[in-house]
Amino acid sequence: MEKRYDFSASAECAIYDDWDSSGAFRSRGGSSKQKSYTIMMPPPNVTGRLHIGHALDNTLQDILVRYHRMRGFDCLWLPGTDHAGIATQLLVSKQLSASGIDFKQLPREEFLEHIWRWKDQYGNIILQQLRRLGASCDWSRVRFTMDEGFLRSVRHAFLRLYEDNLIYRAERLVNWDPRLETAISDLEVNQVSMRGELCLIDYPVVDESSVITIATMRPETLFGDSAVAVHPADERYASFVGLRCLVPLTGRSVPIISDDRVDREQGTGALKITPAHDFLDFEIGRDHSLESIVIFDKRARLNDRVPPAYRGLSREQARKDVVSALRTEGLLREVRAEEHSVPHGERSGVALEPRLTKQWFLRMDDLAARALRAVDDGDTLLLPQIWHSTWRNWLSNIQPWCISRQLLWGHRIPIWYTESGDEIAAISEESALEIAEQRFGKGISLSQDEDVLDTWFSASLWPFSTLGWSDEGFTDSSLLQRYFPTDILMTGFDILFFWVARMMMMSFYFMGCVPFRVVYLHALIRDASGRKMSKSLGNVVNPIDLMDRYGCDALRFTLALQAIPGRDLRLVEKRIEGNRNFITKLWNSARFLELQDCRYDRDFAIGAIEGSLHKWMLVRLRETTIKVERALDDQTCLFHEASSVLYHFLWDVFCDQYLEMVKLVLSNGNAAEKEEARFSSAWIFYGLLRLLHPFVPFVTEKIFCDAEIFASRDKDERLITSQWLSADSLAFTADNWAGEVAELEWVLGLVGEVRSLRSCLGLSPREVVPLRCEDLTSVAERYINAWTIVARGMAGVEWSGRGISGDVIKEEKIVGFVYEGFVNAGLGLPLGFAIAEAKSRVAKQLKRWDSEFEFLKKKCFFDDKFAKNAPEAIKRAEMLKFEEAQRHKELLAKIHQDL
Repeated sequence: MEKRYDFSASAECAIYDDWDSSGAFRSRGGSSKQKSYTIMMPPPNVTGRLHIGHALDNTLQDILVRYHRMRGFDCLWLPGTDHAGIATQLLVSKQLSASGIDFKQLPREEFLEHIWRWKDQYGNIILQQLRRLGASCDWSRVRFTMDEGFLRSVRHAFLRLYEDNLIYRAERLVNWDPRLETAISDLEVNQVSMRGELCLIDYPVVDESSVITIATMRPETLFGDSAVAVHPADERYASFVGLRCLVPLTGRSVPIISDDRVDREQGTGALKITPAHDFLDFEIGRDHSLESIVIFDKRARLNDRVPPAYRGLSREQARKDVVSALRTEGLLREVRAEEHSVPHGERSGVALEPRLTKQWFLRMDDLAARALRAVDDGDTLLLPQIWHSTWRNWLSNIQPWCISRQLLWGHRIPIWYTESGDEIAAISEESALEIAEQRFGKGISLSQDEDVLDTWFSASLWPFSTLGWSDEGFTDSSLLQRYFPTDILMTGFDILFFWVARMMMMSFYFMGCVPFRVVYLHALIRDASGRKMSKSLGNVVNPIDLMDRYGCDALRFTLALQAIPGRDLRLVEKRIEGNRNFITKLWNSARFLELQDCRYDRDFAIGAIEGSLHKWMLVRLRETTIKVERALDDQTCLFHEASSVLYHFLWDVFCDQYLEMVKLVLSNGNAAEKEEARFSSAWIFYGLLRLLHPFVPFVTEKIFCDAEIFASRDKDERLITSQWLSADSLAFTADNWAGEVAELEWVLGLVGEVRSLRSCLGLSPREVVPLRCEDLTSVAERYINAWTIVARGMAGVEWSGRGISGDVIKEEKIVGFVYEGFVNAGLGLPLGFAIAEAKSRVAKQLKRWDSEFEFLKKKCFFDDKFAKNAPEAIKRAEMLKFEEAQRHKELLAKIHQDL
């Protein structure tokens, strides 16, 4: 082995390419007798580049896939990309514009050819970046949401829903992006806080000398007003209800109506109703049969439904001109500056316009009810379970889904129209023509609907369409039978409704069951200060850069350690650097074993070993395996617990305790003890490598394939396909070796106690001091006499028997400590020891730990907000910190007293 582990991109890519070429990632298909395990990768946008959220999401998926593969499952982790309608069209249109080409002037097919060429050249970059992350996907099954198979699936799904009267066309209000000139989904809306002007405008009451005053941030929309509404219980306006008022600048009169959806406390309590340009107004207008007057064109410029002076103006210019005209007419009562939230398009960055247009919709009530029951009945488990109430709230208050988009790139809606406007739903143009000729005779001319489907529509079919579903609604696919339903879906909480819920609905409708048994929702990754990452803040972190600096394993392990359910992650680069040290620790432990001529032998009878040290270590290995297996169960997904257990096991138990004792055996033991130590330590290390592999695959594979420890492995043998070290395989350690385990735990507890005491006193690690006690139990005496070499080698103490004899005068002072089996135990401080200096040092430490103790006590026992809101994992971690602070405080107080 090299002295230092090479985590460069070239070195890690070489390991990855070897895995890939060996077929380690491939699922076995219908012929395999193994139990299947399936994860569908949430398809990243074809325009995307790997960001830190992708790194977290795919690291956690890869941990589960590698874990189950080693446990003997036939694993299918299916990768792919989403065509990302708006994002891709916007990107390619910008590139064409830079070349002086306006995509709107191109024929549809020519523009789509530009997009396909771009996709073929750049569309798989993010999949290549996922390889850099170590993602062990089955690359032989990559899917794209606009490949031929998906095209058939989407059309069949649309036709089935259309025939069942769930898809329909209607005029409704939608979020309209005037730059992209399309309806967009709620997910693509960003609320932006802006400073605007609240205008109080007088609407003269017809045949009365009074006015009714409304308040609005958008006076330019008054041209679309159809009524003024007040709350029925608002006494200020009770006498106005049933009258009519004049809409300023229009000459039109509109009714004054009452509706309990009006907020009496907002503005003046009188609400102008503009049904075609406000979502609440649309609902009120529909219920009161009001006219919907569309005053904006698709670019959000005023159209010919407004007075000539305002036609063609932008919203902003019209707002200024309307305010000026109202002031001239004496109808502008007041203007005051106010902050308000304005919806903007995520992609375009412009203010959206609620717009009344004809769109295609999908009825959701019945579909949502089945998805809701699936979670309530436990068919699908949501993790963390705090999302159950959100799930119920969303699906209990669902609206029809606008599935059409006014784009060129995407799945074109499979509806054709005759010249007289008759609709024909068909799988293809040829099929549509056949249907038309059967209905209307030959010579019919057809035109296809210009709109495309919402990207989320095709994405909602992802779990089963990727496995061969399409023709006539269902195909007897061996892949579907073997890998569906899938086992777990991992994704961000922000698309729980927009994607996860819709996949549940579509799966029930087309497949009759849930698409996944578990949904794990990970939190956001924030920067070191807790801020959300964004380009505007300049705090976006490129995971490729982090992997280049610290290696892929260090990044993966950091993300796993921080993946606490329900809690956002703070990405601190120092933590990644610290976990690179963890990788180095693992590498150095392998080098030590190699240099000590330790060799793994698969035929070594590990159950027949003699040494208490190795028996103890095997028991600890089994305990660790049990904890890791429990944490990685799909029903828990406690990645932070599994990685934390492994971190402490490698660093604190295997390296700092076991290997230190192995060194002493190799230095002081007889030939048989040395031989057993070499074989046992290599066997245990192989088990540890297998536990670590799902988390840090590159370094573990490199050690397994290169270290002389594993020289006996088969030439084609790789760690990625090695058999998992199951807790059951170590069951023989549970009861047989209880005595040896208790003995070693006692000895190591003593070592830990003495080391803490030495650290507090500032004793040099090289200075051996006497261990004293007045008396001790027979068990303690047997233990300490049997392990004097360990006490000296690891704790730096010399044991010379019970009793404090007259030679105590040779020591400056004895500092006592409490430990099981000892009576008045203590360390003898050497002559010339700087007691005053040590006492001052201890006092400072005591003050610090006392402050920490008080802080944690208040937090853990008296902070009601923390007790109510903090996740259980955080509460447990803080309680452990409290107990540690208490131990340090008590120890330091005792030391200070003795000094």
